Amino acid sequence: MNRLQHESSPYLREHADDPVDWHPWGPEALALAQREGKPILLSIGYSANMRCRKMARESFASRKVADFMNEHYLNILVDREERPDIDRIYQNAQQLLNRQPGGWPLTMFLDPEDQLPLFGGTYFPPQQTRDQPSFRDVISGIAKSFGKPNDKMQDFKAKMREALAPATPGFVDGDFDPTLIDRACGQIDSSFDPQYGGFVEEPKLPHPAGLELMLDAMEYLAEPLKSGRLAHMLDFTLLTMSRGGLYDHLGGGFFGRSIDSHWDIPDFEKLLSDNGALLSIFARRAAHNGTDWFRNVATDTADWMIRELQLEHGGFAASQPADVDGDEGRFYLWLRDDVAAALGDDYEAFAAAYGLDRRANFGLHWHLRLAAPDPESWQIEDSAAAFAAARATLFEARRGRMNASRDEQVVVTWNALAIRGLADAARHLGQVDYVDAASRAVDYLRDKHFVDGRLLATTHDGSGRQAGTVDDYAALLDALLHVLAVRWRDVDLEFAIALADAMLANFADEAGGGFFLGAHDQVPLIQRLRLFGDDTLPAGNGNAALGLAELGILTGEVRFLEAAERTLRTGVAEAESWPSAHATLMRALMDTLQPAPRVIVRGVDAASAASWRETAEAGIGQRGRCYVVPADSSRFPADGVTGATLAGTGETLADPDALKAALG
Repeated sequence: MNRLQHESSPYLREHADDPVDWHPWGPEALALAQREGKPILLSIGYSANMRCRKMARESFASRKVADFMNEHYLNILVDREERPDIDRIYQNAQQLLNRQPGGWPLTMFLDPEDQLPLFGGTYFPPQQTRDQPSFRDVISGIAKSFGKPNDKMQDFKAKMREALAPATPGFVDGDFDPTLIDRACGQIDSSFDPQYGGFVEEPKLPHPAGLELMLDAMEYLAEPLKSGRLAHMLDFTLLTMSRGGLYDHLGGGFFGRSIDSHWDIPDFEKLLSDNGALLSIFARRAAHNGTDWFRNVATDTADWMIRELQLEHGGFAASQPADVDGDEGRFYLWLRDDVAAALGDDYEAFAAAYGLDRRANFGLHWHLRLAAPDPESWQIEDSAAAFAAARATLFEARRGRMNASRDEQVVVTWNALAIRGLADAARHLGQVDYVDAASRAVDYLRDKHFVDGRLLATTHDGSGRQAGTVDDYAALLDALLHVLAVRWRDVDLEFAIALADAMLANFADEAGGGFFLGAHDQVPLIQRLRLFGDDTLPAGNGNAALGLAELGILTGEVRFLEAAERTLRTGVAEAESWPSAHATLMRALMDTLQPAPRVIVRGVDAASAASWRETAEAGIGQRGRCYVVPADSSRFPADGVTGATLAGTGETLADPDALKAALG
């Protein structure tokens, strides 16, 4: 067993019996690399990723490869769920080195003196292909060239150091530019795929942050033509994703990405983060346009998350992997004969609907999907409703198969997205049990992750080591406020305030505005990131601008409002050239340019609370928020107020009819 056997990360422990002499990232490993003068071979991955598991079987389990790695390198393995800060830095470096997107596993070769990247890539195969060198050739070539006097290498390192240096932060003084929202939506429009929905790229990802920007902008923009265009792009994308192979039509939930442009074949891993974000969007859209299809996709996704990923203690596991014993998609794929045997007389109609009457789309197997909608005449309809019994039969048949073991690591940011998604589904779809599940997860994070006023990024079996990033604090703050808008608990408000204060104390850039990714007392890395743009997850600074402003409105605490404004002014300065890449920040900008109603109901008895909430929800729109505070709240007492207060007015409305009139 190597040094990983005592780590808290299950991904690292999976590699504890590799013949590779792995080290976890830390001062000891970095100092050892310097003393021995060996280059660092850094591999970053995570449990659910099939290519990480594939490279481990092909290369890291090979005694011959491992012996060479151990002789010539100091080998470090990083779990990207546990250390997203290290992952972000070297993913950026990979893009600088190779002029193409990164991914996992990320394979980087670092100078032991300063951890600057010398060479890198993602997955390397065991044998050379037309497009890639073999892993053995790569490690052999780097080992031969490392340490030889080379002026070009020194020049290269100087340029890399300059490229990784932090940019001077900008700051917007005076009025914000309202055209940024239009420009962001225009950039989304320019990349929209009119044939298959989503955005023109392969592999094709859902980009939830962009979808949510479209959803909010539909309500924000006053021009019907612009709002109508956004509605078309959003609904067509949600429909094509959920009819296609990105969605699990039997068990619910979405896979991470499609390897093709028409949402046919996914990568078969299901991540909590993707599903939490998409759940919120489908639930909100279903409530707005009343479609049974979107509602059913939302409820099936929520039910899958609770059934398959919620652990006994309340937290959510990170993911379900793509493969079983190295066989990709095995749990989800079908043979025609197996479906026919299970369905009997119902087979032919089901086969015509789900593509079994056409050629196999995954080798000799079929991955179930509904036909893609016609881009010219599509409409949202629950075309799968007639097959509910057949899908239930196949779901039960599939449960008898061996499924991949789930990654039971609890990741704060990913749990926060799930909590928010469940809260939004409870609010917009009336599913009270979803807020119960969300509250259980909140309680676990508060009890096990919030230690001595600081968040742990991950835990496994209730224990963890790595400090959280600002993304964790900001995402959880945002999620708590969504939960409070569905069911008030004083303990949740106290948790939100504690998170906000810890974020301000440990991450705030007092000089430039916004928040650093890592805390002030973190062991320094080669870059100190301060990120405003979204990637597969919403940016921490975007969530901070949203959450701090919301908390400031709710509590009246000026320090939260001021911090939110500083974050927004710094972030908007960066976002001006590419606003669509800063979708979460653009949503915060909307709330500043055109604040949505915030209703706070206090001092009313439980019997009338439902009437107050129903009246508020009818008038505040999807961007608005209503908080119904129990009369016995000690953290937010009524202080003689009975009724509703509209944020920004200070006026108390004595009955639901007065609130209805005030909301117009």
